[in-house]
Amino acid sequence: MNVSSCISEYLQYCRYRKELDEKTIKAYRIDLKQMELYIGDDIFNRFLLDSYITDLHKRYKQKTVKRKIASIKAFYSCLEERELLEKENPFHKIKVRFKEEKVLPRIISRQEIEILLKCMYSVKDRNKNNKVIQRDIAVVELLFATGARVYEISNMEYGAVNLDSGTIRIMGKGKKERYLQICNDEVIQSLQEYCSSWETEIKETGYFFVNSRKKQLSEQSIREILKKYSVEAGLETKITPHMFRHSVATYLIEEGADISQVQKILGHSSIKTTQIYIYVAAKMQAEVLRMFHPRNKMQFQIEAE
Repeated sequence: MNVSSCISEYLQYCRYRKELDEKTIKAYRIDLKQMELYIGDDIFNRFLLDSYITDLHKRYKQKTVKRKIASIKAFYSCLEERELLEKENPFHKIKVRFKEEKVLPRIISRQEIEILLKCMYSVKDRNKNNKVIQRDIAVVELLFATGARVYEISNMEYGAVNLDSGTIRIMGKGKKERYLQICNDEVIQSLQEYCSSWETEIKETGYFFVNSRKKQLSEQSIREILKKYSVEAGLETKITPHMFRHSVATYLIEEGADISQVQKILGHSSIKTTQIYIYVAAKMQAEVLRMFHPRNKMQFQIEAE
């Protein structure tokens, strides 16, 4: 069996039948080509495949290993389901067990978010007719309002936003749609001001967020927006778009939101992914109690009898 042709066919299947996004397909391609370099066309050799998995453990962190193994297993499962395997799926006899490192999501403190937004609105007040700052505020406000992924914001279409009702349609992983409600009048106003100033460019591109060249606002541009205003606000934290996502989830849970609702807001397919934020919120509460509870400042001398 020619592995290269199988991989190519599988990636086409992922793109057109499963409708996976390009980032996922790119990751699959890298993982599968890496496997091919190690095992060649001998894809039924269970011992060779097991040796490759061991090699992955030696070279990468557990989270990366888990992703790469998942890519390979999905590839074999697809071939098996479509009856393209000439022999038994070797993964049926390979045990994959490892302890994944628990890496807590990095969040932005409430104070830092407030400082960032205050800085941006201050720049806007000094530059009343500056279209760019209006757009930049709309981008950051929407990141904070929705907890959306950066590519979801970048790829958001003009027709996905209804400012009259405050409803936004987000296209997530695997082209799964979810609808979110913007429940803050100031956020709605910032989006309306942006749309009014950039109406021509928006309608011409078809995307909600655009640049001055009448092109879709890229993910990298959104990262640069955060970098620019973080520096201007004097923040030491290197803020990324995904940190807004982590922050929204953590603060919603901290305020008592039901975890299943947070799961829907974030667009997680499994609630296990969302549960990490319960741990983050609990850790933050413990830190607050350590720092500010008055009992920690009380000392009593107890004499031994």
